[in-house]
Amino acid sequence: QVQLVESGGGLVQAGGSLRLSCLASGRTFSLYVMGWFRQAPGKEREFVAQISWSGGATKYADSVKGRFTASRDNAKSTVYLQMNSLKPEDTALYYCAAVQSLPPFQPLRKVSDYDYWGQGTQVTVSS
Repeated sequence: QVQLVESGGGLVQAGGSLRLSCLASGRTFSLYVMGWFRQAPGKEREFVAQISWSGGATKYADSVKGRFTASRDNAKSTVYLQMNSLKPEDTALYYCAAVQSLPPFQPLRKVSDYDYWGQGTQVTVSS
């Protein structure tokens, strides 16, 4: 069992930056592939980013590629999402997620691919 708690959301102007954090507790953090998802009002939850066990490999949705960067610090049991050049369409509730999986590092882009979820942190980008 893994418990996830996101933080770092807020209100920012277009073009600005935010860094989200997700603190994990429970089982060994380094066993889990971590993901970031987001859900805007009236829309389905969508994949944003994915990061491997050591942080050496990442995958991104096309909509955030080049602007967002996922990283992790296994010693702190924390995964991060650095968001730069934010746009109003990035406004959403952002979730981190975890799944215990084995190599090789494969794309895990569906909600159903992950077993554990945080409660979300709101990001609002004003124009």
